[in-house]
Amino acid sequence: MTGRTAYDVADIVRLHRIELETVQPLDTVQGRALSAIALCRTSALGGFVLKCPNGDWTADPCYCSCRNRNCPKCQALDQERWLAKRAEALVPIPHFHGVFTLPAELRPLGRLHPREIYDALFRSASGALMEMAESRLGIRLGLTLVLHTWTRELLYHAHVHVLITSGGLTLDGKAFKQIRKKVLLHTTPLAELFKGKMMDALRALRAKGVITMSDGAFGTLMASLQDLKWVVYLKRNFDSPRAVLSYLARYTHRVGIANSRLLEVTKDKVTFRSKDGRTVTLRPVDFLRRFVQHVLPDRFKKIRHMGLYASPKALAKAKSLLPPIPEPVNPPPTWKEVLLVVTGKDEHCCPRCGAALRKDLIPRNLPNCRRTRSPDIRRSA
Repeated sequence: MTGRTAYDVADIVRLHRIELETVQPLDTVQGRALSAIALCRTSALGGFVLKCPNGDWTADPCYCSCRNRNCPKCQALDQERWLAKRAEALVPIPHFHGVFTLPAELRPLGRLHPREIYDALFRSASGALMEMAESRLGIRLGLTLVLHTWTRELLYHAHVHVLITSGGLTLDGKAFKQIRKKVLLHTTPLAELFKGKMMDALRALRAKGVITMSDGAFGTLMASLQDLKWVVYLKRNFDSPRAVLSYLARYTHRVGIANSRLLEVTKDKVTFRSKDGRTVTLRPVDFLRRFVQHVLPDRFKKIRHMGLYASPKALAKAKSLLPPIPEPVNPPPTWKEVLLVVTGKDEHCCPRCGAALRKDLIPRNLPNCRRTRSPDIRRSA
């Protein structure tokens, strides 16, 4: 059963946001995200109480979620909805897993111009994969890309995870060619192609005036990038659509840190699990500084589809050329069933008498705030 964790990022935000803003200015999107997290599932956003019409049982108040994509508490149901939708689009063949990493030398630009640099990262990674697959394999791949900007220590580390079909439509669109080898594309030439495309994107951004470095500084940066060995990972990980979906569930709607990783929160320190059994302890304001650097620009798409997965027509053609897969024995779950899995509660029947529960609404308590999807309330709750 899913329940409240011992510690919550929202508690840290409520107690230490003022201190954070004395040492680091927040942009509008970061401020809105922290405001939403602080108010999430509190009386400020309203909610409801479930009551038995026979008077046998009354639930604790259930307050509304903020639905901000940076909130650790608001991703589970959105994730389930997204996965159910994407399950219909998957090509029923094995998939590869790729990772394209932004070099450390470009992290300052990533922080300064996140939208433009992340867009370039998406285009360069997908472009390198599509170009090599077309030239060396003669096929058009299907790609799903997911941006991550964090490490397990909440440090800045921008990279793109890519799900790659182990095959694709031939370039004439008349056949589907499946790659049954363990190696789809060799990573050394793939990394070089990725590097070239990313460097071309940087030159274009400078020509547009987005990157305003001096000639000398930009030349030094480009020379260091040219001499650098760029990191690209590519491995066949998934032999079934079920495994693909399990992987997507881990990456698509994850935020920098889950509440379940918080081990101790006091007024002076925050301790959380890292990896391989290690822990990290930070001052609360330093924890928040690391957290807010992973808030993405407003309306930025962190999940993107390319190739077959970006073209319904090409995807339908690819599926028509593959052997049909049997229909599932069990029908897809209803949203009531999904909600039961996510929350661990049946919110429709009285646990004592079984009667259908009545929902009494709790009004929002935001007297001086516009009713927005992600309320911009500062230093509240």
